[in-house]
Amino acid sequence: MPMREQYNFPTLPDHLRPGLDLVFVGINPGLYSVKRGHYFARSTSRFWPAFSKSKLSERMRHALGVEILLPEHDAELPRFGIGLTDVVKRPSANASELTDRDFAKWIPVLFRKLNHYAPRMACFHGLTGYRPFRRVAFPAANVPPVLGEQPESIGSTRLYVVPNPSPANAHFTLADQITWYNNLADALLQGHSSFSR
Repeated sequence: MPMREQYNFPTLPDHLRPGLDLVFVGINPGLYSVKRGHYFARSTSRFWPAFSKSKLSERMRHALGVEILLPEHDAELPRFGIGLTDVVKRPSANASELTDRDFAKWIPVLFRKLNHYAPRMACFHGLTGYRPFRRVAFPAANVPPVLGEQPESIGSTRLYVVPNPSPANAHFTLADQITWYNNLADALLQGHSSFSR
């Protein structure tokens, strides 16, 4: 049964359901994306260009008959085993506006969602979002997290971190982002997955 989250402010809907292979977890929705009603809606975001060129999206692109996926395709992702949500659901102009109170309020909500829907893997976009999540969800963890698969898990859900696709993250190029999504696809292939069909 789906969790019914009610928000008293405009935000992006979660695209979640049971049986997903992968859930992408952003830090929080940007105001522009909320206005457009789609994840990663800014044309400067590297998410859709990198995702479209990665192995993660092959089945979806083939089924939809497109080479490039766009923000308007976000609601289609669960049909292909991929979901979308955020660490914090409160939107802001940029993630630097988030407070410790935001993380303390919303991280338990995300933990419950991941526990409820139990995707095979949850992939956080950036250590900026994963670090506070880890501090709250796994307070005994004492080794600094790095990009890639994490030693922690939530039930059967494995955790993974890739670079944030924001253009503000200048340390990583579009090619780097594609490589990280391909690495994520390879990690998902360890065991049965719709990505192997």
